[in-house]
Amino acid sequence: MSLNFRFAVVSDLHIGLPHTIWDHPNRFHLVEVSIPVLERILEDLEQEALDFLLLPGDLTQHGEPENHAWLQKRLSQLPFPVYVVPGNHDVPNILPNEQSIGLKEFPYYYRQFGYENPEQLYYTCEVLPGVQLIGLNSNQFDTGGKQVGRLDQQQLIWLEQVLPQCQDKLVLVMVHHNVIEHLPDQANHPLGHRYILENAPVLHNILKTAGVNLLFTGHLHVQDIAYQEGVYEITTGSLVSYPHPYRILQLCTDNQGKRWLHIESHRVESVPGWENLTQISRQWMSDRSYPFMVKLLTSPPLNLPLPDAQKLAPSLRYFWANIADGDAVFNFPEFPTPVRRYFESFSSHTSDGKPALIDNQTTLLLTKN
Repeated sequence: MSLNFRFAVVSDLHIGLPHTIWDHPNRFHLVEVSIPVLERILEDLEQEALDFLLLPGDLTQHGEPENHAWLQKRLSQLPFPVYVVPGNHDVPNILPNEQSIGLKEFPYYYRQFGYENPEQLYYTCEVLPGVQLIGLNSNQFDTGGKQVGRLDQQQLIWLEQVLPQCQDKLVLVMVHHNVIEHLPDQANHPLGHRYILENAPVLHNILKTAGVNLLFTGHLHVQDIAYQEGVYEITTGSLVSYPHPYRILQLCTDNQGKRWLHIESHRVESVPGWENLTQISRQWMSDRSYPFMVKLLTSPPLNLPLPDAQKLAPSLRYFWANIADGDAVFNFPEFPTPVRRYFESFSSHTSDGKPALIDNQTTLLLTKN
């Protein structure tokens, strides 16, 4: 089938009505711009003749029912279909409390946005002729009530039953947590592993076996495109963190029947009251980076003594902002060799060290299912 369609991805909205905002002094997120930034993005997207919009989780600040209700109403006013999945911030508790909704309540807020069966936390639907979307729930709770990123066994069995029915379609999969690593040794690093599914290899193998090429995630708040054994994972940065990005994608079929995905990334640079949003949010992130960078330096694999880490951390104040921006290329010639090599390994490059700037503007050749 010759497919040609246009869609967008906006991730980690963290919507917070003004009276619900948590004003924690060390927070990385500018939740107070969540609604004006979203409105600016939606205004742009309404001019794009989109076929649909994907929102891969963390729709709200922290699962507040009034924030879910506001977003549900706003999405229902759009001229194109929208599909969502829950992020960890959307369902922080398995049961509802005075502040947040419970896990099983999420689909009831978003019946119009993928969850035709609100009794189930995952779904599949044909978004266009020949295009099947699968929305997964990566939020689970252990026996102690702690939230973890994982796909439960029942969901995996369901997925293995659904995929063979989609052999003649282009399959898009959306889940909040990462499946493929976007950072060096992310799955094993003490600071990075919580952003990736505990059973990521299982899901990746299922998708690879079924010939699924495209996976859309969020959670990490960075612009990055990773590839592993036939699967591209496109993770999109957060609406409330620098650089406030969103993506517009065009899938085209050429005369030889090859499918290409053209990806454009855009940024919201200003909104009313925040005319210098880009500069403010980049500085906001860097001003709060010192404790994080010290922890990164003192953690494996570097394991630097605290005094050494404290000396180097100020030179890394913009490190995470550059990661979030995508297509980062790092050079720290003044650092000790092991430290320099470690941080330069975060650069966007191929295995032979050449720049591979594909995180924001690129075209991907897809293999057919």
